Amino acid sequence: MLEQNLSERIKQFKKIDAHSHIGYFGSWCDVGITPEELIDQMDEYNVEKSVICTYPIQDSLDAVDKYPDRFVGAAWLNPMDPNCLDILKDAVKNHNFKAVKLHPLEQAYCPNDECVFPIAELAQELEIPLMIHTGHPPFSLPWSVGQLADIYPDLPMVMIHMGHGNGMFIQSAIDMAKKYPNLYLETSGMPMHTKIKEAYRDIGSDRIMWGLDAPFHHPAVEMLKPIVSGLTDEELEDVFYNNVKKLLKL
Repeated sequence: MLEQNLSERIKQFKKIDAHSHIGYFGSWCDVGITPEELIDQMDEYNVEKSVICTYPIQDSLDAVDKYPDRFVGAAWLNPMDPNCLDILKDAVKNHNFKAVKLHPLEQAYCPNDECVFPIAELAQELEIPLMIHTGHPPFSLPWSVGQLADIYPDLPMVMIHMGHGNGMFIQSAIDMAKKYPNLYLETSGMPMHTKIKEAYRDIGSDRIMWGLDAPFHHPAVEMLKPIVSGLTDEELEDVFYNNVKKLLKL
């Protein structure tokens, strides 16, 4: 009976997935998902739209163009690429992308490095948020994102994974968001369900949002964390749907 009730609960809420991928990821990951497989998964779990990113960007450009009602693009850029600003302009102006994605750990820089500044400035000009992978030393620590937020206080920034799997980094992500009102938190891959409620209550009801991080996590696992966190149904609607919709102007 418990399993049946939880299954019904995780599919009850309409959702927008704030952070996922398409494609195959090899090496230690050995996981993958096609656009069509992700859409099938979305339909099963009541996910209206997914924010997707790929590197290089072409696969997400193609998917967003093919399924504009289901996918929202976040342009994953490498700040060391001399063409990154042109890539972002094209993605936003010609493919209706709604955000920038940075992965400092993957590409070996820090969020507050000067190489990020031109991207932050262009994102601000384009009026789109900057989404940044967080939770792994030395390149993606929450306080480095906090330093970038301090430099660009008018640019909304989303800390993807809100510190990820380390309790100290999770708390640091919440602390940074308390200090800087332009910082938002995304929940995928973060194991502590209690921190979702804490963030909702302590940093603001509109600054935490649910994400799946497909194909790395199962939808039921990621959806269950907010549901068992202690939030009310109305508050869960903010986390699952309203907050990312408002931030990305969907």
